[in-house]
Amino acid sequence: MDPSFETYQLTDEHNALREAVRAMAEKEIAPYAAECDEQERFPREALDALVKSGFAAVHVPEDYGGQGADSVATCIVIEEVARVCGSSSLIPAVNKLGTMPILLSASEDLKQQVLPSIASGEAMASYALSEREAGSDAASMKTRARQYGDNWVLNGSKCWITNGGESSWYTVMAVTDPDKGASGISAFVVHADDPGFEVGGKEKKLGIKGSPTTELHFTDCTIPGDRIIGEPGTGFKTALRTLDHTRPTIGAQALGIAQGALDAATDYVKERKQFGTAIADFQGVQFMLADMAMKIEAARHMVYVAAARAERGEGGEGDLGFISAAAKCYASDVAMEVTTNAVQLFGGAGYTRDFPVERMMRDAKITQIYEGTNQIQRMVMARSLLK
Repeated sequence: MDPSFETYQLTDEHNALREAVRAMAEKEIAPYAAECDEQERFPREALDALVKSGFAAVHVPEDYGGQGADSVATCIVIEEVARVCGSSSLIPAVNKLGTMPILLSASEDLKQQVLPSIASGEAMASYALSEREAGSDAASMKTRARQYGDNWVLNGSKCWITNGGESSWYTVMAVTDPDKGASGISAFVVHADDPGFEVGGKEKKLGIKGSPTTELHFTDCTIPGDRIIGEPGTGFKTALRTLDHTRPTIGAQALGIAQGALDAATDYVKERKQFGTAIADFQGVQFMLADMAMKIEAARHMVYVAAARAERGEGGEGDLGFISAAAKCYASDVAMEVTTNAVQLFGGAGYTRDFPVERMMRDAKITQIYEGTNQIQRMVMARSLLK
């Protein structure tokens, strides 16, 4: 045996990061998680704690004032925050989602305009792709952008915007050439202060209630010409590449929610007594816990592998698309199963808001839906296999 064998082993830096984020999350985020859910309010305490500790946007490269954390480290941050509060984990997750198109395709000047404010915690970023009639079929979007002189003018609406109204920067996909289909879609960066930009009302949701989900409205929204990301017509390609890099972060969120539910259930069954003994002594309960832990561990490896392959830029985009879709799909399915079983293990208590597992079960559901439903993930995987 070789104790120094490093394959399938996180670095000391990754393990230290996990310990630091867990300690911060348990002390400064967990106490407000139930309240943010109950009141459906943004977790301001979590944002402040994440910014103060440097965990709000660890993925931003050092060249733009960030920490330059790798993709696995970013997933660990999201996972550990989600373990105590799914809503709060969307702060680092959506900061990466909103800025990934910029990192992948924007000019150096645009990167310098946007990324330092995200790295410092002065601002957050959101991602605007979906519309009411263009969800899974995002290429059928109706939002338009036209060039007038030195500016771009946007008209239309976007929906399902995570942290809408809290973010300052929005990466927006819009049609610049309606005759070219997906090849006529371009990507832009819109600021909350731009004229003609408006945040719509908040959705009333089942879960992640602390993270506002809104519409965005563009009415002759005028932005400088240099706020286009890449060349006109490259936006949809950038959007798809972005999802290949960020779907593992949704897997990480799902993973954290599942781990939090398992931890809560494990503690509960050791304390809860029935028939004169702790229910943890019953084999049926033990088998449930074992299956939950087994599937979480499998999901964790898949998420970390997907993140590592994205970090390396390994293989073609199709190869990355498969593992990213698989990681997001499997981890979110596991999260839904694990949180449902955690509620079961709590019995009637699990169905009340006195314990966190019912919130975790509600929060887990969205991970099977956003950044591509799990049905779409299976289509992505099948297409990769059959190409």
